[in-house]
Amino acid sequence: MKKVTNQIFLVLSSAVILASCNTGSNTKTDAGSDSTAKATTVQKMDYPYSIDHPDYWEIGSQQNTFNALSSLKAWENKNLDECLKYFADSVQVDFDGLSKKVSKDSLRVLITPGKNTKNITIKMQDWESVISKDKKQEWVTIWYRQFGESMDGKKDSVDIINDIKMKDGKIQTLDEYRRKLH
Repeated sequence: MKKVTNQIFLVLSSAVILASCNTGSNTKTDAGSDSTAKATTVQKMDYPYSIDHPDYWEIGSQQNTFNALSSLKAWENKNLDECLKYFADSVQVDFDGLSKKVSKDSLRVLITPGKNTKNITIKMQDWESVISKDKKQEWVTIWYRQFGESMDGKKDSVDIINDIKMKDGKIQTLDEYRRKLH
């Protein structure tokens, strides 16, 4: 008898759990929209710092992300002609110790791996494309770890973040941040 009671309790408990799961998915909010829409509502925040345009960005173009990643992949494969086709005719470069606008020819010299470089590989960690709410600025940010090997076999690695300003599908600004790994 105790075994039958336990089985009935198990069946009734399962039915209650299933019923509560099913009714929760169709719940409406007071505003009449579904509960997932309420989760995407932006709440006004009182941030500890102020800027001119808080919460100013929306998700941007996948094509911009594709172009930025394709350029990096071509560079990794030592195909500079392919890499440079994703850049505008003049590019603002901001590297550690260098900040200036350069032509594609000058950019080629800046980004060409050194003669002592045998191999470079990249392990992508993340990326995001954003566009300003007024649609005047588009950026792609990529996070990756770069592994290098010199001709004498010495290996090194660095974490890199590239902030890439896009205009008409072309890279207009390349702003790079590096952290050497030990």
